[in-house]
Amino acid sequence: MAAEAPPQPGSLTLVLGAARSGKSRWAEHLASCSRLAVTYLATASPRPDDPLWQARLQLHRQRRPAHWDCLEIAEPERLPGCLERLAASQLALVDSLGSWVAAGLDLEADAWLQLCDQLETGLIGSEAAVVLVSEQTGWGLVPPTAIGGLFRDRLGALERRLVAISSGCWLVVAGRALNLLAQSQAVPSD
Repeated sequence: MAAEAPPQPGSLTLVLGAARSGKSRWAEHLASCSRLAVTYLATASPRPDDPLWQARLQLHRQRRPAHWDCLEIAEPERLPGCLERLAASQLALVDSLGSWVAAGLDLEADAWLQLCDQLETGLIGSEAAVVLVSEQTGWGLVPPTAIGGLFRDRLGALERRLVAISSGCWLVVAGRALNLLAQSQAVPSD
């Protein structure tokens, strides 16, 4: 199972997919193929009182090589700086953009856009290769709550924004990875 080209220093690769699609496994595979020193940036809140969440986190931990570094950065404003501090000899595996968006849902629209600008600046300014995992949430039902709709809209808009600056983009569905940049056309912007 070889990636077409492993992520290179200074590049951004998006790995998109639904829950349990295999997106994190594919991102980990891409990171391993790079032969760079991997720093795993976990953006989710640790939720120590949630046993199901803890079990899921444990599966991710067991799957990752022991020599990978791991930073838990549940505060969304920390991610851009973490990316900018990494060297060209490193790869940042960010899992996931959805958790990062969820942590910023309480921000007003202007503050949210400013945070997205900071993330984009951090990604562009990073010397490291970056593999960014993100959820596809808009393929199901229309969210029944306003906050659910806001999450879906913010995540979808941010993914479109980031794919425009990426050098790689994969869609993972049912355990199969599709190279979107090689097998798709960009939708015209407004």
